Amino acid sequence: GRHEVRSWTTATKQSLCLMWQKVNVQLMLGMSFLIAVFWYCRRLYSFLAQLLKRWSNYLQRKLIRNLSVLTEVDLLGYSAREWKGETKQAKHMREAYEELFWNYHIKYLRQVRRDNYCVLRAVLFQIFSQGIPFPSWMRERDILKLPEKLLYSQGCNWIQQYSFGPERYMGPNAFGKLRKCMETLKTNWAEISATKDHEERGNMCNTLFSDESKEHKLYEAIKFIMLYEVVEAYEQIKNREEPIHNLFSLLLARDSSSDPLSFMMNHLNSIGDSICLDQVELFLLGYLLEVKIRVYRLHRFNTEEFQVNYPDEYRREWNEISLLTEDDRYYHIPLFRT
Repeated sequence: GRHEVRSWTTATKQSLCLMWQKVNVQLMLGMSFLIAVFWYCRRLYSFLAQLLKRWSNYLQRKLIRNLSVLTEVDLLGYSAREWKGETKQAKHMREAYEELFWNYHIKYLRQVRRDNYCVLRAVLFQIFSQGIPFPSWMRERDILKLPEKLLYSQGCNWIQQYSFGPERYMGPNAFGKLRKCMETLKTNWAEISATKDHEERGNMCNTLFSDESKEHKLYEAIKFIMLYEVVEAYEQIKNREEPIHNLFSLLLARDSSSDPLSFMMNHLNSIGDSICLDQVELFLLGYLLEVKIRVYRLHRFNTEEFQVNYPDEYRREWNEISLLTEDDRYYHIPLFRT
């Protein structure tokens, strides 16, 4: 009996050992598999993280390269880089920048792409980024109908000679393209001004002002609105109707813009292509958009024309935006800090 008990005990132990060996092998294989999976996932995670970082950096570089209004930079640092040396002009400009920094609390600036849409870009970017709503007259009228009204109601067939900046003459397609420009302006302005969150609005502006095609449509829409208002003022003068703003009289007094057609051919058609807005047109721009445009003209430092408002007559409720220029041709956006 004892022999049978020992045999049974031995057999049980052997069976348990065999089972443990099999389980141990399975555990070892399982652990090895888990370690291999963990190592693989870790390598995959590291690879994907590096890939995402590279892609993010690429998109950021591409956005910055395409962005027509760059991120803010230190004002005095910008001045030191741009105006090195000891020439009279360099010293004058550095003094002007220091004046802005210390006495006007302008600590930073945003550089604006230097092309012939520069001033329109600087003005519209600030209107959008500040969430400034449509001007009162634009809320009362549908701007999408302005091209149609000018062409059909007022018989201005000559708008077919309207040029779209660098695209030059458009001919019979001008009307349809003007309509698309007005739609782009109205849609984007309404959407951005309705966005209350400042950061979200800033991101929307960065996206919009990195799309050259949409940008140009915005500026051409503004140019056309300027033309439309000049036509309206010209008709009022001819018909001896209600008094018009002095700036229209000033604009139409020029030999090169004595009527709406010459204003378009000699001035508007070249804006965005070979010229920027001049001083009179900057008055008109502020008046139509119902914003006070305050311009710091650095080349006029130490004169009464160092700081100028466009228009010089404005309503108290109008929003204010600021520009900074070194030559009355290219403009940047000053940023205030107290």
